[in-house]
Amino acid sequence: MVRRMKANPLAVTIEGLDISDAPILVEVTRGDMVESRHTGTVAVVDAKGGLKLSCGNVSQPIYPRSAIKPIQAIPLVESGAADAFGLGDAEIALACASHGGEPRHVETVRAWLKRLGLGEDDLECGAHAPSYAPAAEALWRAGTPVTNAHNNCSGKHTGFLTLARHKGWPTRGYIRADHPVQQAVLKGLADLAGADLANGARGIDGCGIPVVGIPLERLALAMARIADPAGLPQARRQAIERIRKAMAREPFMVAGTGRFCTRVMAALGEQAIVKTGAEGVYMAALPALGLGVCLKIADGAARAAQIALAAVMERVGIAGAAQLARTPISNVAGLRVGEIRPAGELPF
Repeated sequence: MVRRMKANPLAVTIEGLDISDAPILVEVTRGDMVESRHTGTVAVVDAKGGLKLSCGNVSQPIYPRSAIKPIQAIPLVESGAADAFGLGDAEIALACASHGGEPRHVETVRAWLKRLGLGEDDLECGAHAPSYAPAAEALWRAGTPVTNAHNNCSGKHTGFLTLARHKGWPTRGYIRADHPVQQAVLKGLADLAGADLANGARGIDGCGIPVVGIPLERLALAMARIADPAGLPQARRQAIERIRKAMAREPFMVAGTGRFCTRVMAALGEQAIVKTGAEGVYMAALPALGLGVCLKIADGAARAAQIALAAVMERVGIAGAAQLARTPISNVAGLRVGEIRPAGELPF
């Protein structure tokens, strides 16, 4: 349902998401004109909860979707499961991934499952074609069926199964909200975000696991504690540092060829640990600055979320971020016709 608000005829509320004060963050040009604009909300927070930069309603709950995968991977490492099954940087990065289904992603998942004594049918994420078009085309040409291992979340789900195996929990039903795996993941998220999630809005993510509504500024705090875990218990701090290093060392595993997450971490290393989520969400941990970032593009556009993130990183002083803050637009013939860029007057 969309309803117009009397106070401002241009402001709308869409099923509880208040975007009435969400400023324009990103614009899309064609030739001499701005053709489209995207509004959004941003929070940049330090590890003590200090709000360093913001725009829009940062107390508004959002579903973080896949942007919290690095946080969801913490129990895998902190519990000792990663060591028990000999996981390296590639597998840990893949546990944090929304990958493109390229051969290295899929082969790593299959080898990892074999180490657990499990198979692709034990993944409860469902199957879809690789998002990386050449990989999908190769499967089609070979007549090879798509399996659960091709799902962009298959690494995360294999991580969940690893935790279940290590703890002696059932592997069946690990995606249910009442399963010990999901309870451990939710508790870890609540602890890092400093939030009571018991009464938050609930939903189901694309890969079948539970999602919970969390205030945007609290998600930024969780990422700030990924950036600066000094105040956390030793086991958690060490787990976080290992996850950060794995993502920075294996950026391809986090996303894939040409993808923004991979390009950012390949260019900036551990300066910026970034993760996209569906519906225009992006989160980042900036260890050198001790800051966490969470942003949400109101219309859910991924193209705007990545440009907004680059603009935020540039604003707070991440060297090299400026070169990531513009994406050219080309027509079918390959002629550059416009660009996606930060709005002319950003509100921060």
